[in-house]
Amino acid sequence: MNSARWGPPPATPGRLGPPDAAGLGRVPKVGKPEPDPFLGAPGGPAMSPQGCLSVTKYFLFLFNLLFFLLGGIILSFGLWILIDQQSFAAVLGSSLYALKVWSYILSGVGIITMLMGFLGCLGSLKEIRCMLGFYFGFLFLLFAVQITIGVLLYTQRVTLSGKVREFVEDAIRTYPLAGPPGEKHQGWDFIQGQLQCCGWNSYLDWHQNPVVDNSSHILYPCSCHNSSSPGERSTNTTEAPAMQQATGFCTAQGDWPVYKQGCANSVQGWLANNIISIVGICLGIALMELCLMMLSMFLFRNMGQNYDKLTRYS
Repeated sequence: MNSARWGPPPATPGRLGPPDAAGLGRVPKVGKPEPDPFLGAPGGPAMSPQGCLSVTKYFLFLFNLLFFLLGGIILSFGLWILIDQQSFAAVLGSSLYALKVWSYILSGVGIITMLMGFLGCLGSLKEIRCMLGFYFGFLFLLFAVQITIGVLLYTQRVTLSGKVREFVEDAIRTYPLAGPPGEKHQGWDFIQGQLQCCGWNSYLDWHQNPVVDNSSHILYPCSCHNSSSPGERSTNTTEAPAMQQATGFCTAQGDWPVYKQGCANSVQGWLANNIISIVGICLGIALMELCLMMLSMFLFRNMGQNYDKLTRYS
């Protein structure tokens, strides 16, 4: 009897054959190999997963290194303004309150930027997975806060406008005569000077101030002063700088040489003229945060199993 007739059938290409004679395994699969998802088809261009991870790692490192250096510069500038306010006020002609606010803002932005840069740099370069997780969570938190603030500003814009109007009316009504103005009064003086406006609805809002009302409307706020006003020639302008530093009120001989437009219209006009720039900046920041979150999560998920590098430094 022909033994080939009863022997195991030959293995077909691409399939597993039956168990061998000893019953210890199957015939190895032969045929055309399947393409590897990372290395590509045989004979084609290869893309190493390690190379992709290396590019992602060093890109995150360099980008966050620039972030860290930029945060240090911003923090140093904010502290410089906070320490040397008098010099900046003399050079820029700004109020001390405005400089204090800007110094706090710059210092806060610098600290947050340096923290993000530190987590991104060390986490990506040393492949510390927990730092990359904190980095992703921090970016996600910032992104969520930005979205929340945007939604609240849009949905509560009427309520917010009413709160701002109440704050401004209170600042105008309580503006003091004796001694230097308070911080909120200096802040409102800064806004009126920068936007070239007076009051919230119009300059007549200042008639609610007891100091102005008791002076028979001779005194007016120096921050509303309009040098191109028709009544400028009849106004004692030599008192303006001294009075501004002492009380914030100037003396008028006749009609007030002030801006007639209220700051509410000026704010709306400024927003209308700069809305495209504001939206573009916000979208750019949001897209950058999304890209950094995706890169950090890609690096986080594709590290090796021995990812905990913190044990090296313990």
